Amino acid sequence: MNDAHLHMVVNHFPIIGIILGFGVLIAGIVFKNDSVKNTAYSLFIVGAIFAAISMATGEGAEEMVEDMPSVGKQIIHEHEEMAEKLAIVLYLLGVVSIAGLVANIKKHSQAKLVSFLALTIAAVGIFLGKQTGTTGGEVRHTEIRADSGTATEAVQSGGEAAEDED
Repeated sequence: MNDAHLHMVVNHFPIIGIILGFGVLIAGIVFKNDSVKNTAYSLFIVGAIFAAISMATGEGAEEMVEDMPSVGKQIIHEHEEMAEKLAIVLYLLGVVSIAGLVANIKKHSQAKLVSFLALTIAAVGIFLGKQTGTTGGEVRHTEIRADSGTATEAVQSGGEAAEDED
């Protein structure tokens, strides 16, 4: 298994995990159930770990596809920039989630505040996850690009996609 394959295997969990964790955390807050909140925190922590793996394999995946026709360095650069922002948010969410677990276990008075902080960070993460997933999909799926008509025509003719003129 090469870096590109491994990247494709692990890069979906941070995005799916944060969405699932967000829903589970809302349920934990609504039902005032620390076990449910701890489940959400666990999802966020695992998501942060998978984000680190995704970041570690991203460079190798980039090297394998950057010179392919219809891919281009600009598309990969946009994805990389979004992925870096998402990773920072997920790492922060992982740390806050560890604090939330500890606060819930110790029945700390600030546990409720930590859960709302995690929920806020997770909401930002969902937005960035959507952006990162879209830019990642655009690397190989020319049909979802904003310029999909010109990209498809370029692939069919064997050349590079024409650049949009504004």
